[in-house]
Amino acid sequence: MRRVLVIADSLTFHGPQQPELLTHPDLYPNVLARELGVEVDVVARFGWTARDAWWALTKDPNVYSVLLPRADAVVIGVGGMDHLPASLPTYLREGIAYLRPGWVRRPVRRAFHLAHPSVVRLLGGRLRVLPQAATDAYLSRCVHGIRYYRPDLPIVTMTPAPYDAWYYPVNSGHANARAAALAWADREAVPMLDVEELVAPSLADGSANPDGMHWGWSTHAAVGCGLARLLVQEMPYRRAL
Repeated sequence: MRRVLVIADSLTFHGPQQPELLTHPDLYPNVLARELGVEVDVVARFGWTARDAWWALTKDPNVYSVLLPRADAVVIGVGGMDHLPASLPTYLREGIAYLRPGWVRRPVRRAFHLAHPSVVRLLGGRLRVLPQAATDAYLSRCVHGIRYYRPDLPIVTMTPAPYDAWYYPVNSGHANARAAALAWADREAVPMLDVEELVAPSLADGSANPDGMHWGWSTHAAVGCGLARLLVQEMPYRRAL
């Protein structure tokens, strides 16, 4: 059985109401798998950026010694978190989890989450979770690393998805991030699914998750089918599909 490796963020396992088991049939990796008649391996966590994808490829032995060697194609589904507006540099935000004791950490975390939307609004979205140059560099590392060991392995990716979230009340940087992603894909010769028109309708009609970030089932279906079409064009054995 052919296998597709998906390295991505919470969009792989979060539906219109809540996080779901990876086996949920309507999640986009499973839609992709059905469309192609393949098995899918998903490596993902909440908030993963291009840097986390690179770390997964280089620091997780299950990824680099089992999942990647047996993959017939790779979907890199990160980049959406990278372009979100930040209220603190990532190292400070992530450092909250390491504060001890717990009675210090918990109020600091609550204060951060309460203040975050206001600070993002005050900064006007100028601070990103990951700078564009770093996003491009880590995505390139992922692609170059995979191609070094598996030069014929098809790789596809997607643009950062649009959002309309109370927690991220500024989205002025989205258009530039999308344009930068398309330019990066052209430079690296990586087929990219532009999800703009696939995601936007659900934000407009209210069928997306109320958080304004995660997708409704119709969007999962559209993205899964779109990625499958890209892979059919790229996979050398497409006639067998």
